[in-house]
Amino acid sequence: MKGIGGFYYVSQGEVIYECKAKGIFRKDGRKPLVGDDVLMEVLSQEQRLGSITELLPRRSELIRPAVANVDQALVIFSLVKPAPNFNLLDRFLIMMETQKLPCIICFNKADLDEEGSAESIQQRYESCGYQTLIVSTLNGEGIDQLKGLLRNKTTTVAGPSGVGKSSLVNALSEYQVMETGEISLKIDRGKHTTRHTQLFMLEKDTFILDTPGFSSLDLFEVTTDTLGKYYKEFTEPEKCCRFASCSHISEPDCGVKQACMEGRISRERYETYCQLYEELKNKRRYT
Repeated sequence: MKGIGGFYYVSQGEVIYECKAKGIFRKDGRKPLVGDDVLMEVLSQEQRLGSITELLPRRSELIRPAVANVDQALVIFSLVKPAPNFNLLDRFLIMMETQKLPCIICFNKADLDEEGSAESIQQRYESCGYQTLIVSTLNGEGIDQLKGLLRNKTTTVAGPSGVGKSSLVNALSEYQVMETGEISLKIDRGKHTTRHTQLFMLEKDTFILDTPGFSSLDLFEVTTDTLGKYYKEFTEPEKCCRFASCSHISEPDCGVKQACMEGRISRERYETYCQLYEELKNKRRYT
């Protein structure tokens, strides 16, 4: 259910045991992740102490957030306070594409969207195939629809600090399960209320993992040659590229650039692609 300081909290029905992991896991370079199914030896029934003796096979595993056995990701950004960092959002979507894990995008704090930016932002990501919701934990907008998308699945939550991840987990549950924090006025970011990953049951067969916020994300497994394939909206337009190895940056007769000019691809998404391509190109140059 969670891991803190070398202790792992394992649920057996409604009973939670505080466990250590066998030393063999360190020797093998493995460690339990939140979401793992494990075998456990009970050391003290009275004190609820145990020892994890075996990690059972994982059906999925993520590096960041470090979780196992999830069916989908729910990435949460806010519409305002803090303003959405689309470069960071696209990085996360790329990471989920590399893991072949379905991703739902959720923009929180709709009640504060005085400029009415929600519709255009939602269209930007729905047009490239992502389920995108606009929600408010304050007035309940979109919460029931989100509950339906999570039902009968195990979902990992991810996103920057201060966007209301823990508040959203509380709104999805029948009772408050997470402490929530305030926004730092000085830096317009959250104060990292969530310090560890924890698994919660929302209802029967429906689980959610709340995770610490992040402000940066490296694309370890992505290169300039593979970046484009993680932009789902490029798949059809790139069939019209003159060159099979088109980078969609400077080549003539590029189907992706043409689609962007015609509005069939989000200009903002394409600009983020160009930024990431340049970053990856420079990284390759200096490694």
